[in-house]
Amino acid sequence: MTPELGVCYYPEHWPEEMWAKDAARMAETGLTWVRIGEFAWSRMEPAPGDLRFDWLDRAIEVLGAAGLKVVLGTPTATPPRWMLEKHPDMLAVDMQGQPRKFGSRRHYCFSHQGYIEECVRIARIMGERYGRNPHVAAWQIDNEYGCHDTTVSYSQPALEAFRHWLADQYGTVDALNAAWGNVFWSMEYDSFDQIDLPNLTVTEPNPAHVLAFRRFSSDQVVAFNTAQVDALRPLTDAPLLHNYMGRVLDFDHFKVGEDLDIATWDSYPIGFLSDRLEADEAHKSAFLQQGDPDMQAFHHDLYRAVGRGRWWVMEQQPGPVNWAPYNPAPLPGMVRLWSLEAVAHGAEVVSYFRWRQAPFAQEQMHAGLLTPNDRPAPALAEARQTADELASLGTVTQTQADVAILFDYASDWAWATQPQGAGFDYFRLVFSAYRALRRAGLSVDFISPTDAAEAGYQLILAPGLSTLDNGMEQRLTEGSELAILGPRSGAITHDFQIPETGRPGLSGLDCEVDLVETLPPNVQRDVVGGGAALHWIDRLSGTASDLLTYADGTAALKGQDRLWYLSGFPDDALWDRVVAMAAQRVDLNVHPMPAGLRRRETDQHVFLINYNAKPIVWNGHEIGACDVAILDRNAPEEG
Repeated sequence: MTPELGVCYYPEHWPEEMWAKDAARMAETGLTWVRIGEFAWSRMEPAPGDLRFDWLDRAIEVLGAAGLKVVLGTPTATPPRWMLEKHPDMLAVDMQGQPRKFGSRRHYCFSHQGYIEECVRIARIMGERYGRNPHVAAWQIDNEYGCHDTTVSYSQPALEAFRHWLADQYGTVDALNAAWGNVFWSMEYDSFDQIDLPNLTVTEPNPAHVLAFRRFSSDQVVAFNTAQVDALRPLTDAPLLHNYMGRVLDFDHFKVGEDLDIATWDSYPIGFLSDRLEADEAHKSAFLQQGDPDMQAFHHDLYRAVGRGRWWVMEQQPGPVNWAPYNPAPLPGMVRLWSLEAVAHGAEVVSYFRWRQAPFAQEQMHAGLLTPNDRPAPALAEARQTADELASLGTVTQTQADVAILFDYASDWAWATQPQGAGFDYFRLVFSAYRALRRAGLSVDFISPTDAAEAGYQLILAPGLSTLDNGMEQRLTEGSELAILGPRSGAITHDFQIPETGRPGLSGLDCEVDLVETLPPNVQRDVVGGGAALHWIDRLSGTASDLLTYADGTAALKGQDRLWYLSGFPDDALWDRVVAMAAQRVDLNVHPMPAGLRRRETDQHVFLINYNAKPIVWNGHEIGACDVAILDRNAPEEG
């Protein structure tokens, strides 16, 4: 299918006489999708049982009459004030025991059964009313699970649900005590009812307890989502989706995605560079108004996996946002670049947030395609230009990459629970590997631990993969591709114990972690020939070959047949060496890229994406500042 564009719209924010003009203008801009409804519960049901959908009926009809396809959101991310009168214990509670009160959004606990029933009720009512409406072409369930650190709650409903979850997981409290090692510090329990939530302890709680609570919290998100899916499925044939976020790893997106048809995410490149990326000041300055050249692509590729090949950008930044520490405007051309880059990675739809900037409340400083007084914002013309280019481009078909990264949400929870060194972070490690592959001009897929049996890859990277169960160990040992693990791979069991088989515990690799050390930011371990390890060092022994060594003669990279193990957290230079060695080992063509320029292959095209604020020449092709060049994949790339 030809990729399409859309926009997020809030008819309840504007006089009804504006709707038809807005819809016509959206269509004139080349937009074909419009998301509505996800925050409008108080207008749908201003009091318990007082259902008022007449305004939404008219809004959907107006938008549909203009040729727009509606994504209708269930409004469960913003329960109205009366909901708290009905369910006063529904609020999430933070780690310090304080309720997270009404007055913004996402003010609910995923474990509150009364609120889940309310969500199922409103989803079913909406499905019965709009499930067969010809203008409602997709449904969004809730909005941005985990936003504002709302996955984990320390409420009484969460405590009760956690105890039931533990009983289901372990069967007996004796089994739990053994699995958690509760003999340590006399932490043993006599019943599940004695187990509290892992907060407000004198010093750090048992990491097994914390990891179990993180797994439980993720499962609660999955169950919450499933409840609404089950309510809507019988009532509509339209696809169901959710909009995930950038660098939010608090729940297992793969498991949530199993119940949905399409994965979407909310892409805010400039906000993310300022708000949630570790980078030096030179890097942040160079890409201040463009965003990091790899952050968006990373999530595009990740959510393509979460959606089993189907994914959208539900919210694309069109101008300055309101929530980052600093909020500069995108350089000219960047809104178009972000849109085309998403298409290059397989997006079916790129939807801008939002149509018109709100003149009130928390997001009044967040830019849209229109200003609050209805004048075109800079991004409007770029959206129109992108729509025209997509119409000319036609179908963009994805092809499986040669390289995959195995991504595991539970590994992030484990290493956040016991980082051991302040600089060690799962996302940072995986993102550094992804960047190295992109610097080599490679396209990248992501796979989940349960998808690791997929064939066809020449190279799989699994950095920081905390646990290697028997199935994963067998898959990596017997696979035909080159697999690179480490550092800190196979380091713990499911219950946060060091495995009896040792670390990493791969039968096809005679390599053992004898000692772990972590390094402060101003210390690195140099590797002979170039590059260095940062943050984390696994001291290795075993008969597997030393492929790279540190200056002191110890192993930096060990390998045996098609299994390699990295002992440290590589800097960029070391990653580049490892990727080059791996590519040579599996006869993989690389295309070294200059800073800020990235390359993405599809079945028919090669996209060259220039994040730099100046033109760049690569292989005879000049790519303008903040521009995208689209080449025929079957033609020589040298210009």
